[in-house]
Amino acid sequence: MIYYACDIPEDLYYDVERDVWIRFDGDIATLGMTDVAQTRCGKFAAVSFRDVGKQVAQGKALATIESAKWVGPFPAPFSCEIVETNYAGFAENILLANKEPYTTGWLVKVRPTDLEHERDHLVTGDEAAEKYKARIQELKVNCLRCID
Repeated sequence: MIYYACDIPEDLYYDVERDVWIRFDGDIATLGMTDVAQTRCGKFAAVSFRDVGKQVAQGKALATIESAKWVGPFPAPFSCEIVETNYAGFAENILLANKEPYTTGWLVKVRPTDLEHERDHLVTGDEAAEKYKARIQELKVNCLRCID
């Protein structure tokens, strides 16, 4: 779904309150910042990742994002163990999440540790689309992406 130029792929899961998208692949989940979040954040200036192997509680930082107008956490949508970071991708091009938030701009891959009890807030498909329409209107966001 595209709404106010914000792309919200309906095949992903979302933690709408934390603006995190999730792609499940077996017992591993790839996580990234949504188009809405990267627009609100602005151009990335730096990303500091937590270490691979680190156990992170739901809501705690998996990474810290710095931009020209914001510094803050990239929060875990559920408790997990970090299994991989996109350090190399961001070292090569710091604007990855600003250009391609749902593909090459992923931030971390994790192994959920208590998903059964921490997944009720995750949405996908039409439900995600409707929640993001409301969020985009509430925040008055028009998504923009960086281009080469």
